[in-house]
Order: sequence, then C-alpha cells, then structure tokens
Amino acid sequence: LVTELKQDPELFDPERFAQWVQELGSVPKAFRHAMKEADAVLNRRFLNMENIKLIIRRRAWTMDKLMQQLWGQFSCSRADDIALLAVGGYGRAELHPHSDIDLLILLRESRSAEKYRTELETFVTQLWDIGLEVGHSVRSIDECAELARDDITIATNLMESRTLSGNPELGVQMQKATGPDKVWNVVDFFSAKWTEQIARHNKHNNTEYNLEPDIKNAPGGLRDIQTIGWVAKRYFNANRLSDLVNQGFLTADEYDILNAGQSFLWEVRYALHILTKRSENRLLFDHQRAVADMLGYRDSNANLAVEKFMKRYYRVALSVSQLNDMLLQHFDEAILRAGQPEIVKPINKRFQIRNGFIETTHDKVFEYTPSALLEIFVILAQDEQIEGIRAATIRQIRDHRQLVDEKFRNDIRNISFFMELLRSPNKIYTQLYRMKRYGILGNYIPQFGQVIGQMQYDLFHIYTVDAHSLHVLRNLRMFRHSEVKKDFPIANMIFHRLPKIELLYIAGLFHDLAKGRGGDHSDLGAVDSYNFCIHHRLSK
Repeated sequence: LVTELKQDPELFDPERFAQWVQELGSVPKAFRHAMKEADAVLNRRFLNMENIKLIIRRRAWTMDKLMQQLWGQFSCSRADDIALLAVGGYGRAELHPHSDIDLLILLRESRSAEKYRTELETFVTQLWDIGLEVGHSVRSIDECAELARDDITIATNLMESRTLSGNPELGVQMQKATGPDKVWNVVDFFSAKWTEQIARHNKHNNTEYNLEPDIKNAPGGLRDIQTIGWVAKRYFNANRLSDLVNQGFLTADEYDILNAGQSFLWEVRYALHILTKRSENRLLFDHQRAVADMLGYRDSNANLAVEKFMKRYYRVALSVSQLNDMLLQHFDEAILRAGQPEIVKPINKRFQIRNGFIETTHDKVFEYTPSALLEIFVILAQDEQIEGIRAATIRQIRDHRQLVDEKFRNDIRNISFFMELLRSPNKIYTQLYRMKRYGILGNYIPQFGQVIGQMQYDLFHIYTVDAHSLHVLRNLRMFRHSEVKKDFPIANMIFHRLPKIELLYIAGLFHDLAKGRGGDHSDLGAVDSYNFCIHHRLSK
C-alpha cells in the first residue's frame, strides 16, 4: 500500500535530507528536523480536509524513508542475514501523528544478535532520542514462529509486517514460518479473534453509544474494522478490505459503507492526536467541540455543531457494528462451521432453522412478505433455542429495511406482530436491540429513529437517547426475575401484578424519545406514546 505511492518531495527529498545531515551534524538530528517539517505539511493537508487515507499513508511513507536513512548509517544494514521490518499498525501503513512505531529487527539466526548488538543498541537509542514512541523487538525467524505460536497478538502483528530495509527474503521466510499452516490455523485464529472482540466489547458495556466513546476499541470502532481485515487476511490472504467484495463476502455498497466509516474514524483520531499532542483514542467531552470544529461542523438554528458531529459519529459506529456482526457471522459459517452436517428444521413458508440459526427460505421472502421483517424477531423471542440470525438473512433484512414505511406501520399484521413481540416471554430486549442494529426499529417507530445517536448533555445519562431507552427496557425486564426480589421487592411485586406488561415496556421505550425536538420532552412524549398505543389497538 505504501510502495504504490509516488515520490512526494514536499515530505521527503533525499538531497535535502543529505544537506540537513551536513548542516546539523548527524542523521538523527536531520531525522528530527525532517519529521517536524513533514508533520507541518501533513497537518496542513489535514486541516485543508484533503483525503485522510492518503494523509496517513503518506505519514507511513515518510517514516519509511526516514527509517531507511537512519538504518543505513550502520554496516549491518548491508548484511544479508538481518532486515528492518515495520509491524502492527505501522506495518499496515496506518500512521497518525502520535501512533506507535512498531519495528521488528529480523535475524536469520538468533546467534547473529550478539554480532550486531552494539549497532542495534545505538540504533534503538537514536530512535528514543529522536522522540519516537517506538515498540521494537530483535528476533530470529525461529523465535518469531515460537512466540507467535503462543501469542495471538504477536502472530497478528507479524502477519502485517513490511520490509523497510535489508534482505526481503527474510520477511518472506518469517511469513511462511508464522503462516496459518504453521501456527494459528484459520479456525483457531478466528476463534481467538472473536473471543478477543467479545472481551473488548464487554469492557465498553457492549454499546457504541457511550457519551465519551473510545473510537479505537469500543464497538463500531477502528478495532472492529481491523478484526475483519485480520480474519480476511488469514482466511483469504486478502491485503485490502475491497478483496472481500471479490470473494463475495461483502457487496460493493457494504464495502463503501465500511470504507467511508473507516475514513471518518481516521479523521476523528487524527484530530484527537493533533489536539492532545499524544496518542489519544477517547473522544472526551473536553475534546468533542474542538474536534467538531476541526472537521468543519458548524452551529445551525436547529443543532449545535458538536451535536451534529457526535450524531454522525454514532451513526458511523452503528453501521460499522452492523457490518462487523454480519461479516463475523459469515466467517463463523464459512470457517468454524465448515463441513458440519446440515440440519434444517422448517418453521413456516418463510423461515427455517439451519444448524441453530434462523434464515429465510429464499431471497425474496421480505420482498414478497414485508411483514416477515417483524415476524422473524417474534420467532426469535418465542424460541430460546435459536442461536441467532444467519449472515445472509441479516444482509436481506438490511437490504429491505426501507420497506418499513407508513404503509407498513399501518398494516394490522405488523401492528399485531409488534405487540406480540412485546408480550413474548423471552429476550425482548435482545430482539429490539437487533431491530435497532439492522435498521428496523428506527423505521417502525420514527420517533426512535430520530434519536439514534442523539446525545444527552446532563448528569443523569451516560448513553445516547436510543441506547439509554433500550437499557431502561432491559432493566424493566430484570424486575420479573425472582432473584431480584431481595433487592427490589416493590418493583418485583408491581411487575407481577400488572395486567398488561406491554404498557410498561412502551413507557420505557417512549419516556425520552421526544428529546432534542424543542419543548418539554415529557409533554411531547406523552402525546407520542398515547398515539402509539391507540394506533396499536390498545383501549383508551
């Protein structure tokens, strides 16, 4: 990805660099001067809103050139049993202003380390003196294979390596020694990455909608996109997300959404690094207004610039999460469940269960029967044995969500399905969460759709309005369990005495949906919820 870039003398010019070496007296001093000038150029391009992808690739390209100059001072750089490699994010050619510079000094044999010890120590000392945030290791090919075998993170970093200088054959040999036929076969690699993602999401309460989100690690963040890329590289040997389109795992439209989402998140991260002058991934309240301004958002009569920016962020995070869900489900079917005997259990003309997951019986189900867009969630709520929705069906739901319009909302079959869902015994929150994720809930309840990504700047909320509303519903559902009786005896008693429990859930869903419209949200919401209840055939 970096070698495809043409020369950019404004960022690095060998003759100018040689002149700086002469004037300043050393390569490290010239390196520091060149990097300072390149920073100014790249930051100016960023503030002029030039292509963010090109900016971070150019930063990696510039770092490559400077690293080659620094490494080239030492006699070991001309030996054929040692090479300098970029790994991790730097290996992917993704460098933001304060990104770590991850380097691997690769040896053919471990005994060579002693031979080059003095030069390598000087090289690393110079990196630190320059002021770079460097992560480095010195390993032989065999040591790389041994460490990768025991550590999925090391295996992943090595998978994304690029040779910066030295014998390129060493990098090729290392890739073979740490490839899927040697360590972390495709099944084990995918399982480990999925487990890793689940743990990471749990740390962020499994929501994209924290009011101070971590744009790298939270659900819908950059790490979710990287996870897709890592699995694709291990499974398909794909170097770009666009390769997944050729493999049939992504449609062209889905790739465009993922690509645009990645670019937006890169812009936010780049802005955070400039503002904080460090490697910052948390979009804290202190930074949100400044980032919004830097990215060109402006106040209007209806909304503040920061509100527009954050709403965009949350919608991007949701779209990334949607595609991450679907693609990992795809990989699960193609990798973990490959070769399993097919067990298909019919449900009706529209749906069947295949190996524990619900799917449509054909790809025209939603086109012929739009009501099935709600029916599938009712089926899931009524059968706890169903593990989830198959990837192809998730894609069909997403592709047909526009069918949930006014005509759909007025259809008595759909009104009945929605009320049946609210009266279902199992996993109502899970189904409403899925409906939101796949674009159905916001279309079926337009007031809910309007608050997706809507921030609440007060002391009582830590999530956006839509996420908060669903969390309230989940907490209401909790009161039905006998084990909460000790802590919430009154709530538990009232829950079991309510004749129409669906009214409680509607109240939970609607209690904040009128926020951001101007006026008292309680008064506006009272009208919305009353109209919803009458529309859904509840008595006055």
